[in-house]
Amino acid sequence: MQTLIVNANIVNEGKVFPGDVRIKGQFIEAIGKDLSSRQADVVIDAKGKYLLPGAIDDQVHFREPGLTHKANIYTEAKAGVAGGVTSFMEMPNTHPPVFTQALLEDKYQIAARTSLANYSFFIGASNDNLEEVMKTDLSRVCGLKIFMGSSTGNLLVDDPKVLEGFFSRFPSLIATHCEDEPTIRSNSAAFKEKYGEDVPVHFHPIIRSAESCYKSSSFAIELAKRHRTKLHILHISTANETQLFDNSIPLEKKKITAEACIHHLWFNDTDYERLGMLIKWNPAIKTANDQQAVFNAILSDHIDVIATDHAPHTWEEKQNTYFKAPSGGPLIQHSLVAMLEFYHQQKLSLEKIVQKMSHNPAILFQIENRGFIREGYFADLVLVDLHNPWKVEKNNVLAKCGWSPFEGTTFQSAVTHTFVSGHLAYAYGSFDEQKKGERMLFKRD
Repeated sequence: MQTLIVNANIVNEGKVFPGDVRIKGQFIEAIGKDLSSRQADVVIDAKGKYLLPGAIDDQVHFREPGLTHKANIYTEAKAGVAGGVTSFMEMPNTHPPVFTQALLEDKYQIAARTSLANYSFFIGASNDNLEEVMKTDLSRVCGLKIFMGSSTGNLLVDDPKVLEGFFSRFPSLIATHCEDEPTIRSNSAAFKEKYGEDVPVHFHPIIRSAESCYKSSSFAIELAKRHRTKLHILHISTANETQLFDNSIPLEKKKITAEACIHHLWFNDTDYERLGMLIKWNPAIKTANDQQAVFNAILSDHIDVIATDHAPHTWEEKQNTYFKAPSGGPLIQHSLVAMLEFYHQQKLSLEKIVQKMSHNPAILFQIENRGFIREGYFADLVLVDLHNPWKVEKNNVLAKCGWSPFEGTTFQSAVTHTFVSGHLAYAYGSFDEQKKGERMLFKRD
């Protein structure tokens, strides 16, 4: 099967330039101008559209196995593909938690049968599974996830000796959720004493405070520096944390890196009044000052990756009181168009969006032959129309939970086509599910 994309504005490796791309099978065969269409089975005229490498989301929670009333790999991967996300890395806080190689492999088998997007899965750390984690095949698994603060699923690892073991022995990337548990417990107790179950949600960023984030992130960095660990801190949410990261060296040489998430860039604490528990996340959405600082850290390269922390819960679960309402929400379908909105606002270039959502995850995780528009690379490609406004409504939300914090938002850009490993999986609202995504592989040092 050969597909030729012609007349595209290609966004890749710091440049925007006109050109054509020929796809043969799973791979990009040629990039150039005026490529011949003689052998093409399909020709797509992309005049006026922009061709991007597919987004690689390094933090999602697809809830399978065990929590499939909220989401599953099939539904959430499909939502991602509609939004231009061609590859994802999924977290271990399912039921049961992914603490063994057998449970990890079970998820890969589910994805092989059902995922429209390319996939990888983190193995999870517990207080007693270090030896099991050390069996991980680092060429076939994206990394190790450690919850240094409790969140959905409560996979908390807070024993300093256990953390020392993981940081000193695991030979590849450790991704961390960093919030200081004693600080959060103390704050929670104080607010519960005052309000009982009915804590107003706008106190969430005070309970799960900026101080708790900084204390935990700085501790993780201290451990990583001591043991020369490759550390990736997820969902940075505070101004102070952004100063913990270095922007003076190329990403390929960084041992300590950081991620920002869509919700910490889009929302701030003034939005709790309007959206309530729908934007209750861990770490919490914080002040406008924190929001701007995280955005600036993306521009300055103190923060390396933009992801979603896509974490669906049902509408009914989100209607609970503060301590009963779970944290997290669906974002993967709207992550790319949300970032493109910042381009329309002249806050972020197309090149920077592609760098943070496609190139850098590939570099950081050392993914084989993905994340760039290069000859010989997998054809993970997205066509976007930057001038095709559409409104997010319940009837066009594809996440299984059926709602989005973006409902009512009009985005200026629309994803028109998504290729996953050479397969045109999505075009103008329709899916072709005849071929599933591929398991991502990794070239580890």
